[in-house]
Amino acid sequence: QVQLVESGGDLVQPGGSLRLSCAASGSIFSIYVIGWYRQAPGKQRELVAQITSGDSTILADSVKGRFTISRDNAKNTVNLQMNSLKPEDTAVYYCKLTTRGNTYWGQGTQVTVSS
Repeated sequence: QVQLVESGGDLVQPGGSLRLSCAASGSIFSIYVIGWYRQAPGKQRELVAQITSGDSTILADSVKGRFTISRDNAKNTVNLQMNSLKPEDTAVYYCKLTTRGNTYWGQGTQVTVSS
């Protein structure tokens, strides 16, 4: 099976930066999609950024110009670099892997942007 472990969440002031990491282990096939999602209290979970095994990326309009998604194949990790953070970025951030029709979620990591 596949396991996903997120890390890097923290409390940060507005305008600050954080780097989230999603470490994947298990049976990951060569073709996959990994996405970062977030869910704020009382809101639906939403896609923040996504990267495929072919390095195609998608960023939500709300984070374009501030967030970057990248892969580290040697470490089997996908990173989300978040800059110029805003209070509205506060949420639990989840990593999702889709491969061969199967979907796996991590446990989430809390990001709080507040002064």
